[in-house]
Amino acid sequence: RYSFDGWPASHTFPMDKFERTAHALTTTCKATHPQSSNLPRPLVRNGDTDFFRPLDFADVPRSWLAKPTGPIDATFFDSFVSGQLDYEHCRYIGFRQQTSRPELIERTVLEVAGTVLTAQLAHQWGIASNVAGGTHHAHPSGGAGYTILNDLAVTANFLTDEVLNGETVKGINKVLVIDLDVHQGDGTAKFDLGNSRLSTLSIHCASNYPHPKQLSTYDIGLPDKVRDKEYMEILESSVNKALHEVEPDFVLYDAGVDVYENDTLGRINISLDGIRARDRFVLEKCVNAGIPVAAVVGGGYDKDVDALARRHA
Repeated sequence: RYSFDGWPASHTFPMDKFERTAHALTTTCKATHPQSSNLPRPLVRNGDTDFFRPLDFADVPRSWLAKPTGPIDATFFDSFVSGQLDYEHCRYIGFRQQTSRPELIERTVLEVAGTVLTAQLAHQWGIASNVAGGTHHAHPSGGAGYTILNDLAVTANFLTDEVLNGETVKGINKVLVIDLDVHQGDGTAKFDLGNSRLSTLSIHCASNYPHPKQLSTYDIGLPDKVRDKEYMEILESSVNKALHEVEPDFVLYDAGVDVYENDTLGRINISLDGIRARDRFVLEKCVNAGIPVAAVVGGGYDKDVDALARRHA
């Protein structure tokens, strides 16, 4: 449901990458794609039984998303889900006339519900990943940059409010978002959940979208064309500092692959091996510290959507 038919083939945003990422998780290994995978077998063995699915669209509680209990402005939320956003909102989001399509509205809400489910699973098992999510440009009262509802803020709010989550998640007081998408998580930075419930670390390309930047808890702006070695040095010191100072009870990890050296919108030069090393460092750091971590796919742009899906997988 994260992807749907009829999306304009010429649009910059690859709507079908989510379906293809799920497929890649069940097929990609060294035997099938030796140039892009070292895995002896696919990460997911059975696509029918090994994927969890979020609630149906009609069953996703409005209270999770919109104020007064959720973090998103209620007027904006209601206008979006009813297909009545004005032209300027739709233009700023980047989907223009597509924004009011029922398929887009449904997949947008389901994407947020999927990240909430991912967090619940990570709380139970220590680690989990959504095959969508990372809508980090969306802010409390609007969308931007191909993102409409901020799943990271919604999920952080859900995790830290035991009344809202019905005590299905307990003991989470502080959530740290580690955002490694090539673009700054400016929308997430605009959410104030109060009581230091949400902290943000954004490591992004300084010259890239958005302009102007917002103030995250920690912002690391990288120069254009930075490569693996320097990137990993900055990543390790920044993540270590944030984990030490914030002492989070939970980590949301935006694993955008638009840092890839050949990404259409990237501007920095991280190799496939560099992306693997990055992800392994963040995930192992959290797991070894006993901090539950929920990952989302974040950004990634390539005309070869199957190759992009394998990078996400």
